[in-house]
Amino acid sequence: MLKLEARPEPSKWMSIASPLLALAITVLIGVVLFVLLGKDPVRGLQVFFVEPVKNLYALSELTVKATPLVLIALGLAVCYRSNVWNIGAEGQFVVGALAAGWVAMQAPSLAWMGRGIVVVILFAGVLGGMVWASIVAALRDRFHANEILVSLMLVYVAEMVLGWLVYGPWKDPNGYNFPQTVTFDAVTKIPRLVDGLRANIGVVIALVAVLGFWAFMFRTYRGFQLQVGGLAPAAARYAGFSSRSALWTSLLLSGGMAGLAGGLEAAGPLGQLTPYVPAGYGFGAIIVAFVGRLHPVGIVFSGILMSMFYIGGELAQSRLGLPKSLTGVFQGLLLFTLLACDTLIHYRVRSWRAARAKG
Repeated sequence: MLKLEARPEPSKWMSIASPLLALAITVLIGVVLFVLLGKDPVRGLQVFFVEPVKNLYALSELTVKATPLVLIALGLAVCYRSNVWNIGAEGQFVVGALAAGWVAMQAPSLAWMGRGIVVVILFAGVLGGMVWASIVAALRDRFHANEILVSLMLVYVAEMVLGWLVYGPWKDPNGYNFPQTVTFDAVTKIPRLVDGLRANIGVVIALVAVLGFWAFMFRTYRGFQLQVGGLAPAAARYAGFSSRSALWTSLLLSGGMAGLAGGLEAAGPLGQLTPYVPAGYGFGAIIVAFVGRLHPVGIVFSGILMSMFYIGGELAQSRLGLPKSLTGVFQGLLLFTLLACDTLIHYRVRSWRAARAKG
């Protein structure tokens, strides 16, 4: 018989090993799922973990998926470390894409800007995400509304605004009645890193953001204030740290990063706005943030892993005849097993006999 015994102090080793153990358990459960679905488990694992990295083209597609996940997760990490629970990054992503898309559609009248319009597009995306997140901050600050519910409900509001625009005012008159905007001019497209591949400068922006957030979170006084406010609110108040300032700072940073990801997506791989702009990155980034231990470097690796799940789900649908929802299954399994494995940070597994002998 086994039992859980409280550790004298949290295990630093297990805090690092827990995500790896969770991934291993997820893979094992995935093997069982493939067998139950009548598919070759080796082929299934190959689709999820080998195909996305087997050549340069696959790696390029991996970066297209990983970039928005990493950017959004960086902002969410600041929120969660500050004990501010932003669950609505998907809505901020959509509004960022809308703001960036609006600027991109003005390209004919802004021809004098040349390629410089890309900077304006990305800035508009950041601003759009921050405006949407500021609604959450204002309602929490002024009326003590629950930021979890408000941010989540605003996701559906953002999606309805997107639908109204692409079915109505922004609908392409020459688009054969499809719900989509005009295709953005070539000058507005996010520059690609290599001709023939879809990897773009969003990868560089994401890596710079990782370094910037690492420095902000662990090397600045402001980052220290946010983390103290999240870990020990009473101590933060005693030290004179403003919880109101932490609320606004974390939500605006989070919204801005989600909006930036939306702008990169709209003016990058999509090249126009459609009802399919919401790709689930805002929700997937929550898992990325926690699997990465709310640390910028860890978020890079967990973002790559999560993007492999996205690509693997698409390949499983086309090559194995499995539902695309398998992506969500793997994401959910990873989060569930991570939460279970995190128990071992504070507890150790002991046999009843060993525990009795120790007592």
